[in-house]
Amino acid sequence: MALRDRHRAATATTRKLCSLLLQYPDQELLDARAELSAAVQELPATPARRALQHFCAWWGKEDPLALQQHYVKTFDLDKRCGLYLSFYGEGDRRERGSVLLRLKRLYRAAGLPLEGTELPDYLPVMLEFAAAAPSGQGSIVLREHRAALELVRASLRERQTPYADVLEAVCLSVGEISAADRARAIKLAAAGPPQELVGLEPFAPPEVMPSAEARR
Repeated sequence: MALRDRHRAATATTRKLCSLLLQYPDQELLDARAELSAAVQELPATPARRALQHFCAWWGKEDPLALQQHYVKTFDLDKRCGLYLSFYGEGDRRERGSVLLRLKRLYRAAGLPLEGTELPDYLPVMLEFAAAAPSGQGSIVLREHRAALELVRASLRERQTPYADVLEAVCLSVGEISAADRARAIKLAAAGPPQELVGLEPFAPPEVMPSAEARR
């Protein structure tokens, strides 16, 4: 296998692992902790692997209930650590619907239609797409949301949660942040997400809204 192909395969595996590690640790995921930690060890020796190794040293041994409580406190109760990336730029405004619809259409066009109940801007969904999409389409999607990724990474670092290591690996898989994206991340951090401007209308059209209740 050529060096470029090995790098592409390692990046895809890293993104797939990050997708799983960023999901709520339900029983199925908890049962897979040893397997996922072993998969991290098999990655090439890179800063991304070191970040994931550091995370798994905690995640693989933490008490299950404590791990679940930590996850909820980190991602569900802190808006600056949420994993729905378009929220940072659009908030709950109606304009966010066009972003979600575009993502859903991109997934379908690549032959990887969205399944399940999560919205298409949920980072584990985006990472799963990025790991499997052909012709670099997944990298493009992640780069388009690079500022939001940087904001979440910085917020997790500020909280001193081990999940910051997973976001570190994600950002490393996307590449160095541009000056423009860094400035946008700083602006988003200062301003916070936009407020809803359209009353009680749903923020996304029915075709991108989940068809069932979320995981909890």
